[in-house]
Amino acid sequence: MFDPTASTLRFRIESGVCVSVIWLAIGSPALAEIAARAQPDAIVLDAQHGLWDRAGVEHAVGLAAPVPVLVRVAANDATAIGQALDAGAEGVIVPLIESGEEAERAVSFAHFPPKGVRSGGSLRSLANLPGYLANARRNTLVIAMIETAKGLRRARDIAEADGLDMVLIGTGDLAISLGTEFSGDSRHEQACRDIRAACEAAWLPCGIFTGNAEEAARRRAEGWRMTVAANDLGVLAGGFGAALAQVRGR
Repeated sequence: MFDPTASTLRFRIESGVCVSVIWLAIGSPALAEIAARAQPDAIVLDAQHGLWDRAGVEHAVGLAAPVPVLVRVAANDATAIGQALDAGAEGVIVPLIESGEEAERAVSFAHFPPKGVRSGGSLRSLANLPGYLANARRNTLVIAMIETAKGLRRARDIAEADGLDMVLIGTGDLAISLGTEFSGDSRHEQACRDIRAACEAAWLPCGIFTGNAEEAARRRAEGWRMTVAANDLGVLAGGFGAALAQVRGR
C-alpha cells in the first residue's frame, strides 16, 4: 500500500481472474525480493506457521514492492491483523475461521472506523496519511481460511459475512480435521467443492491452497480464484535435491 493511485490486488480479484501467489514461510526478506522478480499477482508471508517477525514483514513488504503482499496472520487478533497491515500489506489471510461471526470480527480488525476498529498511526502511513487512509478503506483485503470440519459446516455463514473479500481453503488442515488423506481422498475433494459452492452462492471468490505448480495449474483450470504457484520450502528443497541428483548421476 505505497501508492494510493496504483492498481490493486482487489482490482484483479474483482475482475474475475485467478490470482497466482508465491507463498513464503522461511522468513527471509531477500527471498521476498527474489520472488517479486517473477512478478506473481501477490506474495504471501506466512506469519502463522512461518518464521516471520514484525521487522521481517516490514522489510519484505518494502523489498517486494510494487508486487502486493498479503500476510497470513498468526490468529484472528486485532494486534496481529493491525501490525500486518501497518507494515504495508495489502490484506490479511486469517486462519481457522469457523463462523460468520469470526469472519466479521476479522473484517472489523482490518478496517478503520466507521467500518471497523483498526487503530491508525503506522510509520508507513505517515508519509501520506490522507491517501493511505483512503486507499486502506477502499482496498484492504480480508481473506478467511476455512480449514476445519466446523468451518466446512458453516461455510455458507462464513461466505455471507459482511465485508469479507475471499475464502481460501486450507487443504492441509482441512484434511487433518476431516481425518482424510492429504490428496486423492474423495471426502476431502467433496468438502472443497462444498465450500466453493457455498462461496459461489454468496457471490464470493474462493481460492484453494496448492502445494506445487502442477496442482496450481489444475486448480486454475477448474476456475478457483486463488492458487499457490510456488512456496519457498518446496522450491528450495526441490532445487537442492535436483542439483545433487544431477551431480551424482541419478
